[in-house]
Amino acid sequence: MINTNLKFCRRELALTQAQMAEKLGIKRSLVGAYEEGRAEPRLATLVNMARLFGITLDQLVTTDFSKKKNTKIIGSLPAPDPNAPGADADDNPEPPTPAAGGKLRVLAFTVDKDQNENIELVPQKAAAGYLNGYADREYLEVLPKFRLPMLSQTGTYRAFEIAGDSMLPIASGTVIVGRYVEEWTNIKDGTPCIVVSSRDGIVFKRVFNKMRSGAMFVLHSDNPNFSPYDVKADDVLEIWEAKSYISSTFPIAELSLERVASLVLDLQQQVALLKKA
Repeated sequence: MINTNLKFCRRELALTQAQMAEKLGIKRSLVGAYEEGRAEPRLATLVNMARLFGITLDQLVTTDFSKKKNTKIIGSLPAPDPNAPGADADDNPEPPTPAAGGKLRVLAFTVDKDQNENIELVPQKAAAGYLNGYADREYLEVLPKFRLPMLSQTGTYRAFEIAGDSMLPIASGTVIVGRYVEEWTNIKDGTPCIVVSSRDGIVFKRVFNKMRSGAMFVLHSDNPNFSPYDVKADDVLEIWEAKSYISSTFPIAELSLERVASLVLDLQQQVALLKKA
C-alpha cells in the first residue's frame, strides 16, 4: 500500500524520484526501493511523506488512493523545473500539476445512479463535523444532495448554509452553492467564496488574494460593520467560489436620497388630494 501511494502521490505532484528524495531528505535509490516494495520506510520517513502529501499517516498506510472511487487528488506543490540541477528523468513522467496551497489535497464527492456528481448540502448544524469529514466520502454520503442543471457541468460543486449577517443583503440561512477551487493563486480579488479553514470553520466572504506575496488571504465582509481579517493559507482546507445561492428571504432594495424624497412627495400629494375630497 505504501509503495503504491508513494508512487501515485509523487506523480500527482509531478516530482521525479530525485526531487522526492530531496524533499524527504533521503537518497534517490531509497525512493525507488520504496516504490518497488523492496524496502520499507522508517517511521520518521513515513511521517515526512504524510506531511508532504497533506494526508494523515493512517491514510498513507491504509488507503490506496490510486483505486479510491469518487475521490480526486489535487496536487498543490509548485511544478518542478525539469532543467534544474539534479532533476533525473523518470520512467513515466507526468504532466505538471498546478500549485494551490502548499500541499496535496483530497477532494471527495458523491455521484447519483447515472454517475453524475451530486451537490452535497452542508447545513449549519453539520458545519463543525464537516471540518473532520470534508475529505471522507462516507461522511458526504449522509449529507443531503441535489442537482442544479443550470450550473456548468465542469467542476465539483458543494452547498453551504451560511450563518450571520456579515454578507448582507445575503441573509443568514441562505444556501451558497460554490465550485471547488483547485488553484488558489488564480482567485481574483473580491471574489465571493466559501472558505473552510481549521481556525474559523466555514465562512462566506470576499477573498483578496495575497498568496504570492504572503501565503495568505484577506477576507472582507459586505457588511461594513465587520472588519477584514487575514487567514494563512496553511490554515485553509478548502475554497469554493460562490456561483449561486438559494434563499427564502428576498434582499431589501437600498433606497437613495432621491428615491426617498420622491416617495415623500408622492405621499404629500396624496394627503393633499384626500383633504380636498
